[in-house]
Amino acid sequence: MSRTVRVLIVDDSAMVRRVLMMGLSSDPEIEVIGSASNATQAWDMMQAQRPDVITLDVEMPATDGVTFLSRYMQVMPIPTVMISALTSESAPVTLQAMEAGAVDVIEKPSLGVEGMSGMMRDICERVRAAASARPVLRRARVRQAPPVAPPPQYDERAAHGTLMAIGSSTGGVQALSRILPMFPAASPPILIVQHMPEGFTGAFARRLDAVCNMSVCEARDGEEVRFGTVYIAPGGQRHMTVRREGASSWSILLEPGDPVSYSRPSVDVLFASVAQQAGRKAIAALLTGMGRDGARGMLAIRQAGGTTFAQDEATSVVYGMPFAAVELGAAKETLPLDDIPDRMLRCITVSQARAARP
Repeated sequence: MSRTVRVLIVDDSAMVRRVLMMGLSSDPEIEVIGSASNATQAWDMMQAQRPDVITLDVEMPATDGVTFLSRYMQVMPIPTVMISALTSESAPVTLQAMEAGAVDVIEKPSLGVEGMSGMMRDICERVRAAASARPVLRRARVRQAPPVAPPPQYDERAAHGTLMAIGSSTGGVQALSRILPMFPAASPPILIVQHMPEGFTGAFARRLDAVCNMSVCEARDGEEVRFGTVYIAPGGQRHMTVRREGASSWSILLEPGDPVSYSRPSVDVLFASVAQQAGRKAIAALLTGMGRDGARGMLAIRQAGGTTFAQDEATSVVYGMPFAAVELGAAKETLPLDDIPDRMLRCITVSQARAARP
């Protein structure tokens, strides 16, 4: 029998604490070791009991959840699931929490505690999954990013027709925030599926656009895919694919559909589309995340002659999606996170230039 997951609940609402405690305690694989109504009380309990997972309210009096999370992640990294109202208004502060090291975010329903009780099966599953996370990237982010070699110079004519794609889930907000600024402005287009609630991807794209050399935007249906631009698939009800419009030009399609690999949008769907449309001029990376989404799509890219990379276990918050790609034989190389941008760009100077020859 697997070891139980020891959980500390931190929320200023006594009613929410009670509902979470009742729901989590109903799972035989979860043990609630206590609850706290504020950061001071929670810190004392964390030091004394060392929980496996913390559920943390975003909004609390005195010290808010994001500030508290940022502080303890630097000295006692513990997998943390944020409890938040998933609205466009709450998106910026919740994104701050994910950038600070939270491994997941769970909706606090507008229907109140009755609605939360109905979500307990999903909450229990995500708390169990969070226990396998290794929240180590926050420590790297409090230091300046290590210097990287200048990006390889490549003939943009050789890069013409290249499509790059990235998939990520748990830990992906931190990972993408770290590596996307490493791409130069003149990079080929990058299409990204990051598992994220509806309404959050637009805020995430705006945050990235402020710090990246490339332009970053939330993808729109029918939009032309442009050189030097990163497209984030909108969270919610539609999958993102690409459609060829010419010899080396594409447009974005956002289409409804059933979840694939338990996800919508799905990395598998994006990667399969990129494999079909770009073939050997496709370059893909699969980053940290729970589950197996992206592995089959990445295999399609590799079988089409494209180049594929998976993030390594040491730098992944959750080595689920990358491991699935490695296990399937879909990843050509496994790399530390910081090495991925340089390797993706260097592919253009080698295999992509070869593919561009008549």
